[in-house]
Amino acid sequence: MKLKLGFSPCPNDTFIFDAMVHGLIDTEGLSFDYFLADVEELNRRAMSGEVDITKLSFHAYAYVAPKYLILDSGSALGFGNGPLLVSRHKADERSVSSMKIAIPGKFTTANLLFSIAWPEAVNKKEYLFSDIVDAVLKGEVDAGLIIHETRFTYMEKGLYKIADMGEYWEKLTGLAIPLGTIVIGRNIPEDISGKVNRVLRRSIEYAMNSARTPSVFVSDNAREMDREVMRKHIELYVNDFTLSLGSRGREAVKKLLEYASVRKVIPPVPDTIFLDQK
Repeated sequence: MKLKLGFSPCPNDTFIFDAMVHGLIDTEGLSFDYFLADVEELNRRAMSGEVDITKLSFHAYAYVAPKYLILDSGSALGFGNGPLLVSRHKADERSVSSMKIAIPGKFTTANLLFSIAWPEAVNKKEYLFSDIVDAVLKGEVDAGLIIHETRFTYMEKGLYKIADMGEYWEKLTGLAIPLGTIVIGRNIPEDISGKVNRVLRRSIEYAMNSARTPSVFVSDNAREMDREVMRKHIELYVNDFTLSLGSRGREAVKKLLEYASVRKVIPPVPDTIFLDQK
């Protein structure tokens, strides 16, 4: 059976999907017609329901939950790896509400966390995540929410951190910050969904057992990223939660969605959101 799969060109995604899409592991008879796209494009394509399996931000998941279930493997959660709010000049958090903010997409988890922390900060402009640092440097915006590899390089550009959205969430809840996940269509037969989750976990284990060394597939899609930055990127976003959400990971996901729903940042989600819930 062939399934349509979407994920981003970021090193953590290409790292975990490499073995799966290139037949380096047992895929249990499954094959994948895959494409790579920026996370916000993946979010929007999921909203149309055109993809069987896809990477998704947890913010976007709230809008597609009736169509998709969260797989146990593949998610990006952790501590100390949240989006950062940066600016050209040192600034106080109290001034953020009046700033013009660059965000990496309306439905990104970065914007979700920012909206929870600063609900009154509504002057936002969407950019491709990789363009946000330049937008801040050029003065197009007062500050920017940065994600992925840009959080490793912003200081080299002379920018200053105003706030860490991960630290904000951890202080608020004591839980890992849920950033992105892998979902599968609710219309996919349960036995096939189970196979997908097993194959994805096998792919992650294969990558982890390769000493987290970026493969050719990872390097070729990493936007000319420095090899050391690629390695740090993978180490930051691929961890035990990626192998399996587990009870603590699920608790963190539920808490984020409940917290945002109560504050009317997102719509309520169905009771059943994880693949193996009955």
